[in-house]
Amino acid sequence: MPHSHDHSATHEAHRHAGPRTVSFAVLTISDTRTPETDESGKTARGLIEKAGYTVARLDIVPDEAKRIGAWLLQAAKDRHVEAILTNGGTGISARDTTYEVIEKKIERPLPGFGELFRALSHGEIGSAAMLSRAAAGIFKGKPLFAVPGSPAAVTLALERLILPEISHLIGELRKHGHEHKKHKA
Repeated sequence: MPHSHDHSATHEAHRHAGPRTVSFAVLTISDTRTPETDESGKTARGLIEKAGYTVARLDIVPDEAKRIGAWLLQAAKDRHVEAILTNGGTGISARDTTYEVIEKKIERPLPGFGELFRALSHGEIGSAAMLSRAAAGIFKGKPLFAVPGSPAAVTLALERLILPEISHLIGELRKHGHEHKKHKA
């Protein structure tokens, strides 16, 4: 009988090797939301804290490339932040600039995140899921996730994808001594 490797046991061992707590920076990208009306930011904070993790920063910036880029750089440099989540600006309208900013910042893409997010979204909203440009990757040694700005999208991304794997992902980055390097084109 051929030897079979139990991939699920290996995956579980890796998952449990990650940190027990993770501190997030959460950014809502919107021209109109305020701290009082930011349901997506509140949803993100609630789900992150319910999972036993923390939110070190919760901010709102307008959908302007320079403002988004500056916030991302500041969050990545913050030693209290281990993972970054943005919501909003991932659609295809002229005002949706998040994807372009994220794409330039990411040093190591995680294409599976966007693929899985759209596949799961398809089950909930149908073919409109293809309009989402949800994305993820590593930026300055930290996981960075960009998701659509609705509370439903934030919930889907956090519950089904990010929170189950964030400890594992950070553990892998630490284990392999990942340090951000400027990739030469």
